[in-house]
Amino acid sequence: MKQRHAMKLLWTMGCLSGLVAACGGGDDAPVAAPVTIDAGTPNTISKWSEVATTTINQANAATGTPEEMQSNTGFDLATLHVAMYDAVIAIDGGYQPFYVTPAAPAAGASQDAAAAAAAYGVLKGLFPTRVALYQPLYDSSLAAVSDVDAKAKGVAIGAEVAAGVLARRANDGRSLVLPAFVAGTGPGQFRGPAVVGRVFFNVRPFALTSAGQYHAAGPQPLTSATYAADVNETKALGGTVSASRTPEQATIARFHTENPATFWPRNLRPFTMTTRSLADQARLGALMWVSYADATIACFESKYAYLAWRPFSAINLADTDGNAATTVDPTWTPFLPTPPHPEYPAAHGCAGGATAEAVRLFYGTSDVGFDFSSTASASTQHYASTNALGDDIAIGRIAGGMHFRSSIVDGALLGRSVAGYVVQNRFRPR
Repeated sequence: MKQRHAMKLLWTMGCLSGLVAACGGGDDAPVAAPVTIDAGTPNTISKWSEVATTTINQANAATGTPEEMQSNTGFDLATLHVAMYDAVIAIDGGYQPFYVTPAAPAAGASQDAAAAAAAYGVLKGLFPTRVALYQPLYDSSLAAVSDVDAKAKGVAIGAEVAAGVLARRANDGRSLVLPAFVAGTGPGQFRGPAVVGRVFFNVRPFALTSAGQYHAAGPQPLTSATYAADVNETKALGGTVSASRTPEQATIARFHTENPATFWPRNLRPFTMTTRSLADQARLGALMWVSYADATIACFESKYAYLAWRPFSAINLADTDGNAATTVDPTWTPFLPTPPHPEYPAAHGCAGGATAEAVRLFYGTSDVGFDFSSTASASTQHYASTNALGDDIAIGRIAGGMHFRSSIVDGALLGRSVAGYVVQNRFRPR
């Protein structure tokens, strides 16, 4: 419980330190005007993010670079976006670099050429055998810059930044070989399977000081009233057979089952396609993806520390939890497939909390309207605020039968805390 209070205190301290314009609560806090994200014309940042997503999501190879053998959309897109940010900011000059301050002269350099060269260099370093996927964009990106001198200067900056970023991210820890997972057998213990994310705790964070910097407070005690309420809510809403789940809730549950490797890149890309400057697009893209990557690392560090059981185990084995307010149902099954990793904290909560908070911190308001789409439900959801995304994720994971409410809440708190730390310590004005 001390850890739970500590994380809340850390977030409050971030607000009080002037981290953002609107942290909520407090009549005197300045609040920025509402924002609507209407994706405009693709630009250098969004184009490279899209091509990188395709490159990253190819089938893993048996040999090659660590990234080619074990790609990760969050980590690899964060690397790409940091490189584009450092390249553009070296020319724009308004913000501090994330990793690299290039020695190449910035005066008169093309920001577009710099961003393209940085992205190209990163992808060539991470995925050299997939060059056919991104070479055409590099060629067209440079062809679009008519000023030969500005282009050459931009390419020099981008290439230098890419080399520096790749050096900082080399041997990031994703290749760690772990022993076979041993499933738990006691009340509350995760039964398995565990094939996703076990190595994430070993990946070097981008901005955090360690994977455990925002260690989650822990699952609710099995004998507590909150645990019973969580179990009974998921049991009622999230079963294959449910008299409580509405058609709308069923759609939301399906909505959030699309593979995160495609769901998050596609839905975050429009935030980098507004009418703001290229430097702003680069900064927001890097902020979102660094927050996402570090929240993933922190989230899975907690997951594999606590090894909490999933709802199907909790409900099937409720007669072993020592809680009189839960009842066993050995026939209960979840409405949708359960991901193969421990329940607490919810990864969707971590990712949603981190990215939504990154957007809120960037704009200084939670009143940011935007649309997300899902191939899993073939539908689009409109969110009137960054808070609304978190609410949607919560009902989706509960109605899908994969998670408990407390897990989603704590995951979102972890994600928001990570994003707050990232903004407080990186992407600062010069």
